[in-house]
Amino acid sequence: MSETQLIAIIYILAVIRLALYLRPEWVAKLDLRRQINENIDSIVYAGVVALLLIHFVVRSFYIPSGSMLDTLQLYDYILVNKLSYVYGHPMRGDIAVFHPPEETYAGDKTDLIKRVVAIEGDEIEVKDGALYLNGMRQEDPYVREGTTTGYFPRERIKPGHVFMMGDNRQNSRDSRYFGQVPLQNLVGEAMFIFFPPRRAGPLH
Repeated sequence: MSETQLIAIIYILAVIRLALYLRPEWVAKLDLRRQINENIDSIVYAGVVALLLIHFVVRSFYIPSGSMLDTLQLYDYILVNKLSYVYGHPMRGDIAVFHPPEETYAGDKTDLIKRVVAIEGDEIEVKDGALYLNGMRQEDPYVREGTTTGYFPRERIKPGHVFMMGDNRQNSRDSRYFGQVPLQNLVGEAMFIFFPPRRAGPLH
């Protein structure tokens, strides 16, 4: 459900609640009226809380591609903590949702999800099919087995930027293609898979 739809539902229920208050004769039995009012109040309060959470704290995100296999599967739904990078800094290994750099997709504003593999000050290089961070070959357990990382020349991460890569290195369009991602582009940290139920659980 989108934020707009939730606002519309809350508005409709609030109007119904006001109408029942102003025109009690619409519900003849007092007990029934009280029960309806209590139910509507509960839904409205829950909706307001959900709206505040969606707007300020968390958002849901749908996985549209296989670039994060096997960590995230196609059609997974996840919860993203929008406060993670408001009060903290990204860490290597974080799975983050972000706005792609402006010049990346010719007007396509779809948010992306990748893993933070390097932070400001790090030196990154991809060679011999592996990622090297500050001169050390990385043996990351979350990288999809059987994929190759390709080649990327040595580069230092600028202040206020991160380098993002998909776990499915061979099939991911990430910072190797569109460059370093500014911190202000980060939407939040992916924390939890909530659908499908059989895959529900925290992300690592």
